[in-house]
Formats: sequence, C-alpha cells, structure tokens
Amino acid sequence: PVLDTEDAWVSVEGPVSIVELALEQKRIHYPLVEHQFMLCTILYAIMRLSLKGVKPLSLFDSKGKNAFFKDLTSIQLLPSGDMDPNVLSVRQQFLLKVVSAAVQTLCSSQKDREVSEEEYFPFEKGKNWPTLAADLAQYLQISEDLVRRHYVCELYSYGMDHLGEE
Repeated sequence: PVLDTEDAWVSVEGPVSIVELALEQKRIHYPLVEHQFMLCTILYAIMRLSLKGVKPLSLFDSKGKNAFFKDLTSIQLLPSGDMDPNVLSVRQQFLLKVVSAAVQTLCSSQKDREVSEEEYFPFEKGKNWPTLAADLAQYLQISEDLVRRHYVCELYSYGMDHLGEE
C-alpha cells in the first residue's frame, strides 16, 4: 500500500510509526493460525468441562504436532484429508466426551438449583458447548451428525426430552 504523508511529517525525526512497522511484518500463514486455534479450543474445553484422561496432542497426527512448534509466518505441512483411523477414533471419542460433559454439567446444575446455562457459565454467555463440539467436528474431520445425534441421546438420557425433541 502507498502511504501518503503530509509535508510537515516528512522532516520529523523519531521512532518509526506503528503503521510502517505493521507493513514491514511478515504475513502469517492463516491455516497454521486456525490449527493453533483448534488446539486452544480443545484445551479450553478440557479445562472448562474438567475432562480427565484426555491427551490433547493425541488428537493430532505427526504433521499436526510438528506444526504447533513452528513460526506462524512459516508455511508448514498441515494434516491432509487422509487421516489415520486411530486418530479419527480418538477425536470422535473426545468430541462425544465434550458433549456428554456439557450436558451432564448443565443438567446437574439445573437440578441442584434451577439456573440457566448462562448463569452457570457466566463468562461464556451464548457459548453452547454441544454446538461448539459440532463446529469442532468439521475441523477434526468427524461427522457433525454423529455429534448431534449423541447430543440428542444425552438430552434424552438426562430427562430433558423437550430439548431433545428440538
């Protein structure tokens, strides 16, 4: 981009402007940022829902694990469309655990004292964990329908039939 400056600013001495510094920065590799974001989302779900026995790096193949430790401006080999069936199985189990834990947390909080999901997760207004798990399924190459079906089954098993019908 061309930056037009006024004549008065041309003779000014001092540190480089923030705009010029920003333009000099290397461009990031966006798929690598998405890959990092996916790991952050997984870690947050593990922490927030108190999932035990989940190894976050086991959800990624060797290319995916190596990409976590590279500079965001570098072009890295990211996991391709062909995934190891064992990794897919671990991913599927993780997503189902997230849905189960979310429904269990919501139902137990509502039975203990009639509170809504927004009150139980005050910093996460509008965050619907089962929907987040379905969205994460796209990135993890797992069927969204499988996650949604599990969500409905969990709702029915906890006696929340009216939500399950929706």
